[in-house]
Amino acid sequence: MNERHAGAPGQVKEVTSLANPLVKDIKALALKKFRDQQNAFMAEGLKLVIDALDLGWQIRTLVFAKAGRGNAAVEKVAARTVAAGGTVLEVSEKVLVAITRRDNPQMVVGVFSQKFLALKDIRADNGDVWVALDRVRDPGNLGTVIRTVDAVGAKGVILVGDTTDPFSVETVRATMGSIFAVPVARAATDAFLAWRGGFSGLVVGTHLKGAVDYRSVDFSRGPVLLMMGNEQQGLPESLAASCDRLLRIPQAGRADSLNLAVATGIMLFEIRRGALKLEPIPGQQ
Repeated sequence: MNERHAGAPGQVKEVTSLANPLVKDIKALALKKFRDQQNAFMAEGLKLVIDALDLGWQIRTLVFAKAGRGNAAVEKVAARTVAAGGTVLEVSEKVLVAITRRDNPQMVVGVFSQKFLALKDIRADNGDVWVALDRVRDPGNLGTVIRTVDAVGAKGVILVGDTTDPFSVETVRATMGSIFAVPVARAATDAFLAWRGGFSGLVVGTHLKGAVDYRSVDFSRGPVLLMMGNEQQGLPESLAASCDRLLRIPQAGRADSLNLAVATGIMLFEIRRGALKLEPIPGQQ
């Protein structure tokens, strides 16, 4: 690759200094303020970057370690980035460690434009499943839910109220690449409830006051909207009241609640058996 002027779209630059303006901009993406200002986020790993490009996400900058020079897959991704008008940075190990804040960073990092689905554009058909998360706080929980939504073939996630950022470094890591495959919408509570009023399928939520065992519900008719509450407080009354059914996940031990991501996973795989009409998971009958 030939060294060219730093920062120009569609060009390549070798960078070894932490003071480089592009490096500073990428490092700043660790903070939500700068992610919002730049409407951008960072994803680590060659496979994730390839998947994102294949799914049509806009790449702004590709960063790769000098050790990747001559690697056919890395060179191909670099060429795709340049063709898409992005910038390619070949960086030292020191720069990559600073960007990722990891001692043993991935060899490739991509900076992409953020993408949200508008609530008004969600069209729920028979067999579709959507998950609404109320004020989810933990990026690991959100990332795991997005990954699980991807795994079961559900349609997407709706973030309600003041939630953690789906494009934070921690959330993106926890999704293991599913952030690129799962549509994410966001809405204030009032806007979400107005949209829910036009949802034609079954709306269920887990709640400590739930009287219905989650295993006893028929999820096979129409679309399903699953509402899950905040880690500390669960579903607020306004959202609980909008559910057609409040469900419970029976527990045998002393714990009175489950981790949000675990509870969402249990619900989604139960819904999967009916609403998604998919083949059984390999190894299970």
